[in-house]
Formats: sequence, structure tokens, C-alpha cells
Amino acid sequence: MTRDEVLNALWQRADEYVSGEELARSLALSRTAVWKAIRQLREEGYTIESLPKRGYRLLSGSDVLSDEGVRRHLRHRELRLQVCKTISSTNTVLKSLAAEGAESGLVLLSEEQTAGRGRMGRSFYSPPGSGLYLSLLLRPAMQAGDATRLTACAAVAVCETIEELAGRPAQIKWVNDVFMDGRKVCGILTEASIDCETGELHYVIIGIGVNTHPPAGDFPEELRGIAGPAFGTGELPELRCRLAAGILDRLADYAENPAAPAIFEGYKKRSLVLGREIRILSPGREPVPAVAEDLAEDFALLARLPDGSLRRLSSGEVSVRL
Repeated sequence: MTRDEVLNALWQRADEYVSGEELARSLALSRTAVWKAIRQLREEGYTIESLPKRGYRLLSGSDVLSDEGVRRHLRHRELRLQVCKTISSTNTVLKSLAAEGAESGLVLLSEEQTAGRGRMGRSFYSPPGSGLYLSLLLRPAMQAGDATRLTACAAVAVCETIEELAGRPAQIKWVNDVFMDGRKVCGILTEASIDCETGELHYVIIGIGVNTHPPAGDFPEELRGIAGPAFGTGELPELRCRLAAGILDRLADYAENPAAPAIFEGYKKRSLVLGREIRILSPGREPVPAVAEDLAEDFALLARLPDGSLRRLSSGEVSVRL
């Protein structure tokens, strides 16, 4: 595809000028074809400067989410990427593809979701230009009760990648939210299809939404003081591509052995709730005060109730005052 050929040639010499004549000659294209490809790339959001007698220059600071951009930083080449500008929900669409027989390792990525979903049926704010939204399809040989381990793998993968790129620590609010500086920067939604007779998983879809930058006009009123961006200004070139690749590489690594002690330790040391007063939230019931005392090896939360008893939480929600 002409557009891909021109883009790859410009990336190989990012921040340098390459003449249209040189591009045409090296790629065996016409000058008109090169010009049309440049126009298409600009329309997609790539920052490409041009000067007479010098040619075109692709600025490495372009933050366009693309297949080739993610693959430039991806180790797990076996993953199959489908990148969209906008989508209803990466999880919803990938669930349909999984039901139709899509193979493990398929990834949907988007710059915007029009019907993003979170836990408990909540919507997930997913505006264009300020986030990364992705879902990974896996078909692991495991029991449904172990699926929580995959959510934990995702949380650790997100934290490690953000910390590497942002240079700041991230924490995990049990069971599936990532926080930085007291604000939620990422939500994780794990969904599965289960064989009711054997209790084994047909497939698992791990959905991850990261607030990379402040959205235009700030967050909606109901999210202000709760949500925040993981990154500020002056970030790395191809930030969202690097972020996607880092998360996917780590998650693919960890999914091979989700019971590995290093994953548990990575999750536990980043816990936002352990040792703190919490409230256990259950639909239709009054919140129950408790202290988050410890994590079980299967990532269940052990909460000490006011009467001294210990309650094991395998799923659900807790709140903590930040």
C-alpha cells in the first residue's frame, strides 16, 4: 500500500527532510503518488513538514495511534492489531469477533469509544485525542475462577508501562483501577465466556482504557476530582503507540504464567488500599466499613470488619478516602 510505504520511509528518517524525488525513486512510485500519500497521512494526524528543494519531514513527536506505530515498539509480533480512529467499544466489538471464532492474540485499539463500558454496566468516558482504548482476546486453558489473575496481570502491565514512560509511580485500587497522584488514570474490564459444564473459559477479553492527556474542555463534572491524565506535556514521541506496545508486551508475557509470584508481588506493592480504612460496596445495601488487611494469593481482598471478623472479597467494589 502506497501510504504505508511512504510512512515507513519517512519513519526511517524521522525528523530529517527527504525529497519527494528520492521517495519516488526508492519506492518505485510516481511523484503524484507520493504527494497523495503525504496528504492522506496529514489528514490522519501525522505532522509532516515540507520545504521547497528539501522535501518532506515527519516529526517524531506525532502522536498518531497506528498499526505500524505500535509495531515499531512491540516485541510480541504474533499479536494481530486492528487500529481504529473511533469504535463503539473495543470490548463489545471484540466479544462479537470472539464468538465468531477469532483466534487468541487479536487486539482492537482505538483513539475514541462512543459507547465505552466499565464495570457494573457503567459507561467509560472515552473522548478522542486524550486516551488509549484497547482490548486483547485470549483463549487460556484455565478455570473461570482464575480469570481474576488476568485482570491483575493487566493492572501490573499498565502500571509498569506508565511508570517507565511517565517516570512517576502508579498504584492499583483493588481490583482493577490504576491511580496516579490520587486520580484514576486507567480502568480495566475483563469479560469472559465460560463452559458451564466444565467451568473452563472459552475466551477472555481484557479491556484497558487509559486517560493519557486531559480531554478538551476538561473531564465531565461527575468525573472531576476523580479522573486524571497519566501524562502531561513534553511527553515522548509516539506516546500512545509506545504505551500500547508496552502494555501488550507485558500482558502477553504475564498471561503465559499468571500465577507467577512476581506478578503478585508487583500488584501487592502498588496496592492503594492495603492497611487503609475502606467501605465495602454492594448493590442495594449500605456500605460496610472495614480495613483492607491483606491480599490472598488469588488476589482476593481480605478485609477486617468492625466485629473483628475477616471477610474475603473475590469480586465487587470498595471505596477508599484519598
